Amino acid sequence: MKKKIVIGFLATLLSFPTSGLFAGPLDGQCIALVHGILGFDDTQGLAGGLVKYWGGLDGYLRSQGAKVTTPGSSATNSIPVRASQIQSAVNTWMTANGCSKVHLMGHSQGGLVIRYMVSNLGFSGKTQTVTTINSLHQGAPMADIVLAVIPSWLQPFANSALGLLAKLVYRDGRPQDAIAMGKSLTVSYVKTFNANSPNKSGIKYYSYGSQMAWADLIQHPIMALTHPITWAGGLFYGLGGGNDGVVPLNSQKWGAWKGTPNAYWYATGIDHLQATNLAWSGQNFFDVQGWYLNIAKNAKAGL
Repeated sequence: MKKKIVIGFLATLLSFPTSGLFAGPLDGQCIALVHGILGFDDTQGLAGGLVKYWGGLDGYLRSQGAKVTTPGSSATNSIPVRASQIQSAVNTWMTANGCSKVHLMGHSQGGLVIRYMVSNLGFSGKTQTVTTINSLHQGAPMADIVLAVIPSWLQPFANSALGLLAKLVYRDGRPQDAIAMGKSLTVSYVKTFNANSPNKSGIKYYSYGSQMAWADLIQHPIMALTHPITWAGGLFYGLGGGNDGVVPLNSQKWGAWKGTPNAYWYATGIDHLQATNLAWSGQNFFDVQGWYLNIAKNAKAGL
């Protein structure tokens, strides 16, 4: 009798569709994680997969039930060029994965790229939400400072050298334009960009960001070098001194501002690279997986 009951119970379980079982809180959500400058598709990563832009976050979100893509585009180029490349890749991925709409999540310049897609490339009909992470919605003053140092006559030569370097590192055949990239980050460019790329009605926009407490060379060996420059530039352009090493905190805000992550007690803030767990650099200083799960859950709920 007991054997018949057990067999009947198992048969009942098997009669239910299994696609939704154990799917997690992000069941069926379609998410595109869009990198910023010098970024790449995490499907392969860099250095034979030893370096990942999102530090395994795409796999983690998949484990929570989401469908996730990390499309690649030119590591150094303008926003329109990168947006066109990303849109093409996301369209192909959506078709292959049965996604009618997608949550776009962009880091750094990637935040402007996804905004451009929605506002200027007709992608609003396929977009569920737009979320930006450590993006430069009022510009990155460090770009203004760097470009001011390079005289106009030298820029074509610098562009060629940097473009060649990018082609050697990334080896993906995509066009590179380091000067166009740099100009797209300046305060004046982004001001014009905002005027020409307004938010689309019916789509919710969210923003998240982070900042460093100070230029700590131990936790932030790269961003500690750029933090003082960004601090000075932020004050000069009226964006405040708080920054993540690249982008002033006030420049990171767009749409509904959702704040910064809670760093562990021993951390001196979270910098621009750690915010995506680049090369697993952030997970020792804050709950990066929990932060991105909350970002994705917020997009799903549309709060």
